[in-house]
Amino acid sequence: MNISDQKEASSPALTDCQAVLHILGLWRRQAPRLIIGVMLALIALCLGLVLMQASGLRLASSVLGEVVITTALLRWVGGGRVVLRYAERLFAHDAMFRALADLRVWFFHSLAQGAAAGLGFRRAGDMLSRLVSDIGTLDGLYLRIFVPFACACLTLPILVVQLGRQSIALGVAVGLLFACSAFGVPYLIARSGRAEGERLGKNLAALRIGVLDLVGGLREIRAFGAEGRILSHVQADDAALLAGQMRLARRAAYANASAFLCGQAAIFLVLLAAAGLFAFHLSPLAVVGSLFLTVASFESAATLTRAGLQAGVMGAAAQRVVEVAAHTPDRKQSEAQTEAPAGTDIRLDGLKFRWAPDRPLVFDGLTLDIPAGARIAILGPSGVGKSSLAALLLKAATPEAGSITLGGEDISHIRADSLRRRMAWLSQATHLFDDSIRANLLLGRPDATENDLWKALEEAAVADVVKTLPDGLDTWLGEGGIKLSGGQGRRIALARTLLTQAPILILDEPATGLDAQTEQEFLRTLNTVTEGRTVILIAHRLTGVETLDRIWRLSGGVATAAAA
Repeated sequence: MNISDQKEASSPALTDCQAVLHILGLWRRQAPRLIIGVMLALIALCLGLVLMQASGLRLASSVLGEVVITTALLRWVGGGRVVLRYAERLFAHDAMFRALADLRVWFFHSLAQGAAAGLGFRRAGDMLSRLVSDIGTLDGLYLRIFVPFACACLTLPILVVQLGRQSIALGVAVGLLFACSAFGVPYLIARSGRAEGERLGKNLAALRIGVLDLVGGLREIRAFGAEGRILSHVQADDAALLAGQMRLARRAAYANASAFLCGQAAIFLVLLAAAGLFAFHLSPLAVVGSLFLTVASFESAATLTRAGLQAGVMGAAAQRVVEVAAHTPDRKQSEAQTEAPAGTDIRLDGLKFRWAPDRPLVFDGLTLDIPAGARIAILGPSGVGKSSLAALLLKAATPEAGSITLGGEDISHIRADSLRRRMAWLSQATHLFDDSIRANLLLGRPDATENDLWKALEEAAVADVVKTLPDGLDTWLGEGGIKLSGGQGRRIALARTLLTQAPILILDEPATGLDAQTEQEFLRTLNTVTEGRTVILIAHRLTGVETLDRIWRLSGGVATAAAA
């Protein structure tokens, strides 16, 4: 279901290879563990091949009355394989879990760094899909592709050499069939399934979006009697996802059938060698050992064959995960080391900005002076760029041209965390977490004392309400602050903002959603508690109770002074 969904900010397209390489770069801290996991898998594979061939030789020699392989050798090789397989699974999975943890931390960090620039153009269901499904899918990148691929690369020469010692023609023929099964079929199926894998990821995201919209908007859906229509959208998304999964399942069946036929053809060639046909001539003992080795080799390639189909899904998942980084602030700003200056005067000079190269300019030469301690309002209709201005001031977005200075220092040279300690932000969609009032307040200043918390609540004119609650500061707010009224929730958010003690306050439509009387009372509170601070009030209209020094109107990407 798509209800007034903002377009996602465009970003440079990444190839699957680039996305996977980026993921591998994020895993470099776990590289030693991942490499050890591969090495254990290779050693276990070698022991497995030795065990199978030796078992065949032991069986054949028993029938022929010879002793070629001892029972002790089989016991030691078999026991070693069991131990190494267990160690490989334990070590490789542990390494993968650690790598995925690093990836999730990076993902959250990317969202936090570019929240205003990127997350505002995405939907919660899409983010959930990237965080849960896409990152979860990437565990197969190592366990189902890299490890089996390394094993197949080792198995091929072992198979060719061992069979070639008996018959060069047989070794070459079986080696070609193995290469087709382990490398050719997976590559072809991965290429053909790439588009389907990408489509499947989008279908899953669409289904999550639809379900979240259905649950989150249930009150409105019932009010308008739209249950059937909305549910049909979700069912359509579910049907599209199921159809995509069925198409992938059919491709998997084709891949498995192709690999199976290659394996059967290789076994047939070994049986031909047993009959002494064509150019294949093997002794009975060698035939049994070769047959067991061939069967074991092709079984080890089956995992890679199945993974070929998932490669397309994994490539699409890697792209969707890595794409988040495209919305983080540029590296130069991230590497800024200067602390924010003491001065709080702000100047925007010749600012040009757009959210993406293919979107129109939001600001085209915007110039604005905000003296220290001034109380100004920036007005304009929706879509004119008021919230974009807040994102630029907080370094959540970067201008194309022009500069923004704080206390005479270009903010591109100031560390983002230092800058944000000087600027506090109260938005039109301030979020209250499903936690206690205390935890929500401490988000703004973790080291605040009990007295600090009550002082902030007093300033926000909500302390009396909190005192009447059974658990006071430890009262649980519920999801989105559902246990409070809209006005009370907004005052809790204001207290959290005031707790930061930042000298500059950016108030982005702070009274949105409140009734007229509550809105005026809230703005009167703001007039009182923001005394002595620089206040930037962003709104689409004024109510008449604001105390302001200057009013600017945004239009056409520039600011025009209006009467105070």
